[in-house]
Amino acid sequence: MTESDPQLERIRKLLAKAEDPAVTEAEAEAYNTKAAELVARYGIDQAMLAAAGASSDEIGTLKIPMNDPYSRDKASLLTSVAYPLRCRTLLHRFGQKVDSVTVFGFRSDLGRVELLFTSLLLQASTQLTRVRPDGFFPGESLAAYRRTWLHGFARAVHERLSHAEQEAVRTAAPGERSAELVVRDRAQLVQHAFDSEYGGLRSAAPRRLSGSGYLDGHDAGTRANLDPSALTRRLKALR
Repeated sequence: MTESDPQLERIRKLLAKAEDPAVTEAEAEAYNTKAAELVARYGIDQAMLAAAGASSDEIGTLKIPMNDPYSRDKASLLTSVAYPLRCRTLLHRFGQKVDSVTVFGFRSDLGRVELLFTSLLLQASTQLTRVRPDGFFPGESLAAYRRTWLHGFARAVHERLSHAEQEAVRTAAPGERSAELVVRDRAQLVQHAFDSEYGGLRSAAPRRLSGSGYLDGHDAGTRANLDPSALTRRLKALR
């Protein structure tokens, strides 16, 4: 999160409380589409301002620590947030544990990634402490269920953010350059910077998960509350 953007900093403080027990599933479901749209529009606005020379937005990095349990799955959630927002990720692994993740991207996009990941991780972690499947597969552990739950949650988030970003580009106000060209160029610049720094590293092999929680997690990710303005209203009402 960039300290120079007070709007995002205020949102970040509110999102530290994002998983409020008083927020119902129905409320979260009503907020999610608008929330992703607002975050996507912010990203397009910042990209267009930078392209027009009206603001400074440079490529940088953000390193986020991952904590057990499920550090690899939390890292996967971060990657699922980062890629639709035109950022790239590097996982720092020690055996089966992911110690931290470095995110590459433009400064304004790194702020969006941190904002959303902080909120989503709180929401997912809170739900994981209370999810209990109706029935396990024979021999399935709770940990295996929760890993696949997180995988489904991350996939749903990735799908929602990808759609919101595409819509924000499609509906952006016309300017000297089209939003489509601007975001394409920015994505290419980020990829080039990432490849120049870490192009020699090999990608990790795909994971094979055996739990049965994917569909439950995907459903929870579809309902996840991403609306900063709605959270602001809700928290004020609770005070």
